[in-house]
Parts: sequence; structure tokens; C-alpha cells
Amino acid sequence: MTAVDQADLLRRARSRRGAAVAAPPEHPAAPDGPAPLSHAQQRMWLMDHLGQGGALYNVPIATRLRGPLDHAALAAAITALTERHAVLRTRYPSRDGQPYQQTVPAAPVPLPVLDAETDQAATERLTAEAARPFDLAAGPVLRALLLRRGPEDHTLVLTIHHIAVDGGSLPVLAADLAALYAAARDGAEPQLAPSGPPYAEYARRERARDPELTAAADTLAARLAGARPPALLRPVPPGARERRAALHAAPLDPAVVAGLRSLGARHGATLFTVVLAAAFATLRTACGQSDLVLGCASGHRARPELRRTVGLAVNTLAVRVDSAEDASFAELLADVRGRLLDAQQHHEVPFDLVVERLGATARGADGTPLLSVTCDLVHPVAPLTLPGLDSENVELDLGLAKFGLALLLEDGPEPRCLVQHDRDTLDVTTAGQLLDAFAALLTAVAADPEQRISELPGSLLVAARHPVVEGLSAEPGVIEAAVVETADGPPLAYAVVRGPVAPNGAQLRAALRRRLPATELPDAVTLVDRIPRHPDGTPDHGRLPGAAAHGGGNPPSGPVDTVREAFGELLGTTPPADGDFFALGGHSLIAVQLAERLRTRIGLPLTGLDVLERRTPRALAALLATREDERRAAVSRTGAHPRTHARGGTRTGTVLLTGATGGVGAAVLQELMAQGRPVRVLVRPESAHLPALNGAELAEGDLADPDSLRRAVQDVDAVIHSACTFTDHATDLAAMRTLLDGWRGGPFVFVSSIDAYGRPADTEVPEGGPSGPAVTPYGQAKLDCERMLFEAAGRGPGRGPVTAVRAPIVWGPHHRLRDQLRWGPTGDLYQAALAGRPIGLPEVSEGAWYGASWVHAAALARALAACAVPDHPAAGRIVNAVSGHVPWAEFTAELVRLLGSASPLSVGPGAEQELRRPWRYRSETLAGPLTPEPGEDWRTVLAAMVG
Repeated sequence: MTAVDQADLLRRARSRRGAAVAAPPEHPAAPDGPAPLSHAQQRMWLMDHLGQGGALYNVPIATRLRGPLDHAALAAAITALTERHAVLRTRYPSRDGQPYQQTVPAAPVPLPVLDAETDQAATERLTAEAARPFDLAAGPVLRALLLRRGPEDHTLVLTIHHIAVDGGSLPVLAADLAALYAAARDGAEPQLAPSGPPYAEYARRERARDPELTAAADTLAARLAGARPPALLRPVPPGARERRAALHAAPLDPAVVAGLRSLGARHGATLFTVVLAAAFATLRTACGQSDLVLGCASGHRARPELRRTVGLAVNTLAVRVDSAEDASFAELLADVRGRLLDAQQHHEVPFDLVVERLGATARGADGTPLLSVTCDLVHPVAPLTLPGLDSENVELDLGLAKFGLALLLEDGPEPRCLVQHDRDTLDVTTAGQLLDAFAALLTAVAADPEQRISELPGSLLVAARHPVVEGLSAEPGVIEAAVVETADGPPLAYAVVRGPVAPNGAQLRAALRRRLPATELPDAVTLVDRIPRHPDGTPDHGRLPGAAAHGGGNPPSGPVDTVREAFGELLGTTPPADGDFFALGGHSLIAVQLAERLRTRIGLPLTGLDVLERRTPRALAALLATREDERRAAVSRTGAHPRTHARGGTRTGTVLLTGATGGVGAAVLQELMAQGRPVRVLVRPESAHLPALNGAELAEGDLADPDSLRRAVQDVDAVIHSACTFTDHATDLAAMRTLLDGWRGGPFVFVSSIDAYGRPADTEVPEGGPSGPAVTPYGQAKLDCERMLFEAAGRGPGRGPVTAVRAPIVWGPHHRLRDQLRWGPTGDLYQAALAGRPIGLPEVSEGAWYGASWVHAAALARALAACAVPDHPAAGRIVNAVSGHVPWAEFTAELVRLLGSASPLSVGPGAEQELRRPWRYRSETLAGPLTPEPGEDWRTVLAAMVG
């Protein structure tokens, strides 16, 4: 384990050994019932359930032991260690989606012995052991392995999951293990210091303070308002993170560290505070940002009784500094000192609560977490010491990065400046330049702290971006963009998009038209799953679809000839690799047929929209090659990702979602994945890549295929049924009946419609109120499905609560939702405004109201996800999900403005009868999740839909 890997565990750790003999203190009995997880543990548990665990939070401690090792005594000591500290024999199952601590009786800990003849073989075995993942639900969270290199030459590796230990725990464990080993070897009573309170007691006490901590989190979140991640870090493409780490190191003269320590003493600051100020100064210059947020670790062991408690009692502090003025480093140090002290005053407020309060603003517009950069002061790792043996620490580098970037100073006999980064968020060249700047700045301020920040070593490392990239990056939903200049025409533009309401290529080009002169516009914007990169992390433009034909590099791999052949069969002539679909006479229907033909032949997902956006055989072949690479990578990484239901077991807590590729379903999928809930989606084969890129489990089929519905609903723990044909009501009813027949337990949430109310007698419509006359066939189909739902809830044991959520027209920038703007009354107004025709609105008497009821897709997604848990207030009820009610006059005026229409508006008795909609739908039950987030007001979403 490297110093960097253990940095966050060992920074404040100090060995406390040689204590006198004492009996363990008497601790009060634990309350009845399982203990909750602490906030820090819950964060570990969530990361594991989000698929971001693996070996990332493994804590391997490897020590080479030379001398006469007593294997039986060591095995007995490790077992006694778990008996003494219950957290080491605790597992973390869940009930109703809520994890809890379950301590199991003490049992012998296996200590297998393996032989290793060479150093390389030993390193490989130790690394493989350290990287093996844990099953938190089943346990154990500690394992041991002894590697034998000779009769008196062994390497012990203890691997513990971070959910059970922190930096303050390791010296306690080391001292206890040494004492227990000596006692077992000598047949004596162990000389042990008193242990601290059980960790479960600590977790209970912390959770009892949740109201207080939550209130404090609100205050801390407010202080982070408006902050954004460093521009130096690039966004990570959708999908599972690999978190491959790179470490760069530069030696520092011990005199420099001494100078930094002296500087801190003169300003009442610790060495760590000086290093943190240097990190802020380095990043200020490198990013061109004065307002930055950096993270640092903080322990919860200020109370003496906790200093010998083993467990995870750490937190992350967010320190925000705005160094807009060109101050001296000494002045910056004073500012950083004050900000750090203020953050430390709130060190007990879990950072995950702050993140919850920040909501969407906890990430930048491109998805980069606000707290992506950390700073720390670390020390060389001390080995475990066992009496009678010579000990030597063994570094085990698992090559994983917890954060996007870490700036570190290693203090010791041979000090070093360190930069560790996630290879997906920063390329190695830029990281090397950052290391040089950080080391040079530390050296400079040790000599003269009165230099102004602008005078210190360093340079801007964020390159000026192409106007097209700048314009695309400013669009919501775009997480990354690239452009390739051509020798004989407009540039080629590419974008990676994310989210349930992400724009398509045509919409992005239209947005660029509003930002750029015509001479700088690309011919098209091609959507790609990720920007390809060279091994050093820099963009590989040559592998972008179609770029090779314009001098961008080598042609992309892929089935070009197969695609050309399919083009020829449908278009009458076989085109060259860069032949344009539209120039060859292609249109939408042929695009659908072409996608179907290629799907059948190649066995990869492809849609007609892909054909319309990529346009050339070369670009389509590149897309297919990318999807094949992703499929292979997913299989090699997990063996079943993306997977179909038939190829893997069902994860606990899985939610079946129908309609995941529609506007509403896509938003629900995004919300469920953000909550870390495993999702199975019912999806047509041609659209399977869309939810697969979000990590969902795939169940191929559709509403008209009863067998696929039965397979999809099998073994799931909740259902959100949002799919609907809108016009084939018989199919909708049959699909509902099939899903309910196969449903065996957990909540069932049905997305219904306010059309089920018909035209109620009262203008204020309560949730679940009676239906009025003139119920449309669509509304009647929803009523029939609701009736089946509530009848099924009473049949069979174990079936969970059911909820019908009636929604009005759903608005959002998703391309499938844009079409809804063109339906019904709003559609009539849209078409009239688009054509510039006169628009007549109904007269409104005093106190009356006519207009549109609507709900934002993201708000509806939050509401549906909230209903898909047991004991929600909506359980067993019909509830409404409405974001607001917009008067026709305001709606139409804004629509005319956005379209640049010349349509005159008038009010009179001749207005369409369908516009006479006076109803307001009450939504008290789901008011919480429906609360609008930034950008969810009706004017903003209408502008996105029209644009």
C-alpha cells in the first residue's frame, strides 16, 4: 500500500503503544435492535451499491516480517483482534432498502499461507489479494493472508474495508495486534490498553443528532452556493468509472519543508495549512479561477474516549477560498487559515448531508463533482511491528484514485511533493506540469512568502477553447465537446450529452447558430458516446466519426463495407465510405429500415436517429465499433454490464421501469440511477444502448409482447410503469394486466393522467376526486388501468403498496417531450404561432382562469421515484403530480416571442372550446419532490422545447 493510498487513513494517526495492563472498560449495553450506519459508513455503502466500490475502498496493510514467526500465535491474535473490536466482524445487510449494522459472533479468522519463490510472484499475489472486493452484506470486512518466502521470511497482508476503519483506527489495531501476538506466543494474558466505546454506539449517537446536523448542513451548503469545479478537470463520460490513478512525485529539499513549517509558525498556522494555501495558489494560476473549493480530511476523535475506538470516524471538509485580489502569499495564507478553522468548527457535519442540500449544484454543468480536488499532508507508512521480528512496510499500489486530483506533501526524512489524479479527469502531461508548478511554488514561498500570487511560479494550464467547443459546452446537457478543422470546408463538431432531457445534434447546431457567425458554424453536430483519447489522455481526433476523411488521423475501425452494402440495398447504389445519406436520397423511413437491417446483421443496437445524425457509412461504422468496444469492455469489467435479465440474477432492490427511452421514462431512469437504485428497463432491442449507457439492466421487449413483460417483472422489488402507446388502448390494458399478473411484491407505481378526471364539475380538483363527463378514450384507458391496479393490490400475499400518479402534459427538453408541445390545445396554439396566423383566446370572467396544467419531467421523475418505496404517503392512493398552471395569455405571448412570430392575439367568444380549461389540480402529497429546482420554471423549459 503506497503512502498516497493510505494518506487519508494515516494523516493524523500516531502510534500509542506500551500501555499498562488494564481491563476493558464497561460500556453500556446497546439498545435493542440493529445499529444504523454512521453517515461515513453510509457513504461507503452507497458507493458500493453504485458500483463505485470494488477495490477503491480496500485498506491493505502489508508488512514483511523476518525472523521466527509463530503462525498459530499470529492466527490466534488476528482472531482475538476481531473479538475485541466488534466492527471488524460486522456486516451490512439491508431491510426495505435501508442498511444496518449486524455484528456476528466471533469466529476464527482464516490465515492461509502461500509460497512465493520470487519477488515478482509475491507482489502479484499480494496485489491480487489486496484488490479482491468485499461483500458488505455477507461479510467479513477483514481478511488475512501470509505469504512465505523462506523459513523466516514472511509477508503478512491484512485487508480491511474502509467501512470498518480509518486513520485513527490503524495505530490502535497495530498496538493491539502486537500485544495479542506476544500473549498468544508466550501463553500469557495480553497487555492491552482500555478499548474505546463500540463503534455501533458512536453511530447511534451520531444518528440521534441528525436534526441538528441537518440544520448545520443547510448553513454549509449555503456557503458553497455558486461555486464550481476547477476548469482543469475534464468531465468523465457516462458509464462506470475506472478510477485509474497516476502518481507524479518530485523531491523537495528538507530545508524547504523546514522553511514552510517556520512560515506557518510565524502566522499561527500548521504545516498542513501552508500546504493547503499553496495548493489554492497553484490551482488559481493553473485553472484561471480565483474562487475554488478544495477538500481535506477531518477526524472525529477530539473526545478522548473515542481515541481507542476502531471504526470509520472521518469526514471531508470543503474549504472555499476566493482569491480574486492579487494578494501576497502570506495574505492568502491568513485567509486560508481562517477558512480552514471555520470549516473545522463544523467537522462533525457529514459532507454527504451538505451534498444532499446542494442537489444538482453539487456538480458542475458537465457533471464534474464540486469537490473533486483534495489536499493533504502525509507521512511515510509505518510497518506493523510484532515482537521478536524485524518489520518492513510493503507498498501495495492498487492504482486507484478516490478523487479527480490530489495535491500532497509527504513529510519525512526525504520529503516529496506529490500529485495523484484520475486518468479520466486529467491527462498525464498536464498533471506533470501541475506537479512542477506546485513544487516550485512551495520552494518559492518558503524563501519569500511576501511575493504576490501573480509573481509565483506557475502558468495557465487550461487552453483557450475553439468557439464551437465553447458554444457547445455552454449548452445544458453537454458534458464534453470536440471540433476537427477541415482543409476544405466547415469544421466537424462532436458532443457527448448526458441526462434525460439531453439535446440532439440538430438542436445543438441550432443553438450554435444563435452564438456564432455563419462562417464558424459546423455542418452538423454529431453525438458520440465519448471523446476518444490517446493513452496520455489527450483527445484523439482521428478516431472521431468521419474525421479521418478530413485529415484527422487513421480511419476508424468498424464494419464499413457492411454498412455500405446496406446503404446500396436500400438506396439503389453503393456509396463511398463518406457518401452522405441525404445526398443519396435517404429519408426518415429509409433510415429506420437501414437501422433495422444493420441491427440484424451486426447484432448491435442502432436506431434510425443514429443514421440521420451520422449520415455516412464511415461515421455509422465508427459508432458501431464504439458500441462493440463498450460492450466488450463492459463484459470484461463486470461479466454482465450491460446485461439482459436472462444473463444474470436480480440485484436486491431492483426497480422495473417501463418506457425508459421515452421522455418521462428517461428522466425516471436518470433519477433512480442517481439515487443508486438498481434498475431493470423494458426496452426495444433497437434502443437498448440508451439505458445501457446509464448502467441499467436490460429486459428486451415491449408492451405488445406479453412474454417479455412476464420476464421483465420477474423477481423485481418495485415497478414504475410509465410506458404507454397513447393510441392503442387495448395494448395498454393487456400490458397492464400482464405486469400485474407477474408482480409478486414491492411497490407498484402507475403513471396515469389527469385526463382520467374528464371535465370535473369543480375547478379545484382534489387528488383522486371523481371523474367528470367527457372522459377521452385515453383517459378511460388510464381509469381502467387504475382499477386493475387497485384490484390486484388486494390479491396475493406480499404485494406492496400501489400508487396511481396522475400527471398533466409533461414538459422538458428531451426530444420525445418536445413533440408534446405540438399536441392538444398547446399544439393548436403552437401551429398557429409558427404559421403567423391570428390566435384567439377565450374570454375570462373576473376570478376565473383558463390555461395549461403541466409538470416538468425531472420533477415528475423525483415524484415517481419517491412513490416507489414502502410506506410513502402516496401508498394506496391516487395522487396528482403537477408543477404549475399557466394562463393561456401568458403562455401564448411567450410562445409567440420565442418563435419570433407575427401572430396577433385576440380575446373573444370565438376561441376554441378546448382552450376553456379552468381546472387546477391539487398536488399536496407529492409537494416535496415536485418542488422546482433551478431551471424548472415554465419559461425556461418552454424556451428549451421551442429551441
